[in-house]
Amino acid sequence: MQLSEQELVRREKLAKLRALGINPYPADLFPVKQTSKDIKTNFEEQKKVVIAGRLMSRRIQGNASFAELQDSEGRIQVYFNRDEICTGDDKSKYNDVYKKLLDIGDFVGIEGELFTTKVGAKTVMVKDFTLLSKALRPLPLPKTDADGNIYDEFNDPELRYRQRYADLVVNPKVKNVFVKRTKLFNAMRQFFNDAGYFEVETPVLQPIAGGAAARPFVTHHNALDMPLYMRIANELYLKRLIVGGFDGVYEFSKNFRNEGMDRTHNPEFTAMEIYVAYKDYNWMMDFCEQLLEHCAMAVNGTTTATFGKHKIDFKAPYARVTMADSIKHFTGFDITNKSEDEIRQAAKDLGIEVDATMGKGKLIDEIFGEKCEGNYIQPTFITDYPKEMSPLCKEHRENPELTERFELMVCGKEIANAYSELNDPIDQRERFEHQLELAKKGDDEATATIDDDFLRALEYGMPPTSGMGIGMDRLIMFLTNNQSIQEVLFFPQMKPEKKPLAISDDAKAILEILTKAEKLELAALKGQSGLSNKKWDKSIKELTKNSLAKVEKTDEGLFVEIV
Repeated sequence: MQLSEQELVRREKLAKLRALGINPYPADLFPVKQTSKDIKTNFEEQKKVVIAGRLMSRRIQGNASFAELQDSEGRIQVYFNRDEICTGDDKSKYNDVYKKLLDIGDFVGIEGELFTTKVGAKTVMVKDFTLLSKALRPLPLPKTDADGNIYDEFNDPELRYRQRYADLVVNPKVKNVFVKRTKLFNAMRQFFNDAGYFEVETPVLQPIAGGAAARPFVTHHNALDMPLYMRIANELYLKRLIVGGFDGVYEFSKNFRNEGMDRTHNPEFTAMEIYVAYKDYNWMMDFCEQLLEHCAMAVNGTTTATFGKHKIDFKAPYARVTMADSIKHFTGFDITNKSEDEIRQAAKDLGIEVDATMGKGKLIDEIFGEKCEGNYIQPTFITDYPKEMSPLCKEHRENPELTERFELMVCGKEIANAYSELNDPIDQRERFEHQLELAKKGDDEATATIDDDFLRALEYGMPPTSGMGIGMDRLIMFLTNNQSIQEVLFFPQMKPEKKPLAISDDAKAILEILTKAEKLELAALKGQSGLSNKKWDKSIKELTKNSLAKVEKTDEGLFVEIV
């Protein structure tokens, strides 16, 4: 591992601390009694406090120094005075340890007294301090010049997501997003518990990938010598519990789908699913809008939220539009009583890409997704989906071509999906068999296996039930005005980090010249490098072999450019 100059200096300080008999990583409990927020809220002159956190800034002026300490609740100003800390003749704790061996980012524990500075700043007068953890890598802190301009902000998304620990330290607004995320889960859990429903847990590793149309991750159980699938949904297990006699169950589940990644999709995501006996999808629509109004208030203190250029309002009630009416409104095409071939042709006429693997339901889904979905900004229930799109949903009580299903759309994205659940085991088997046919045609999202145990559970009898799933990651995006799902996941999935190539100093020197020019005539680059013929040949081969530079022959001569 190649260390930077600052990292080397910090390691030297580490060694000096140990030489002084100071353990830079003590095991002892440090008796924290206050937080920065406690101090500001309950401030009293000369009150004794014990706090701990990171040093985030220092202004050393001889025998005194103002600094900022950051803990879980924010920052507080602290004042180090040599004679307050070192009351005897030995002043080394201030002169050597504090001034020379501590760094920004170090964790320290402080015992002190509160006072107010001449400019009115609430401050801790340090009476004693303890090094709790030495930081060996400098934090990526922004810098502010004399004119107030900010430089070197830690705002590159890839670096922030990879190093979320640093992101949380230097970008306080990021932490606030995750505080709100926890508030959302707590609010939803409270809403369900107050209604008398039970939180449960179901398997993450499943013998059959079921409960949704998605491509699963596959693993292998060595002891049982059988394939297992990481959960794509927990629906079928929760409905087994309704069969078993629970009137209402819910779960916050980690689901995994082996599909593409974009600003609204991560292969690992959190969904909430709830199932309530003796209810239907009309009841669930009322329940859903009451739930989301409650959650918006708990997270933001208001039912309104800003998302990009849109201001959305989660206050109930929400508009309700059937899928057929939506497609007819935005395309002029009525899907009612149309055959698969007619719908496929309509999709083509609308400029939508289709293929032979798509059945009727998938074709309708493509039309709605391309032409309708994005138009719904305010929370809107899209209802009464065609039967082919909903293999687990009850047939509509008035139209056998449809199902009793709704999806809640916000800002053109689905955040909730709900059914009057199918509880007819014979109908359910026929739907599963239809899914098998779609899978044979090449639809890799269709269920390729029939869950016989789930059918057996239905044969024991399941009461009329309504179920709903909510994408928690997407919902918190809307409530915190984040356009990317990566912003609301602590550790989003990412490509492997590219490790820096170990190249020679001569090759680095050539690369540095190229970085400034991007492209140079070979002879000119060789001349600027000042290398001998042997070193030049070796270094340029090193750069081209590692795909860092390339040599190109043109009519004007040989050129080297950075890749």
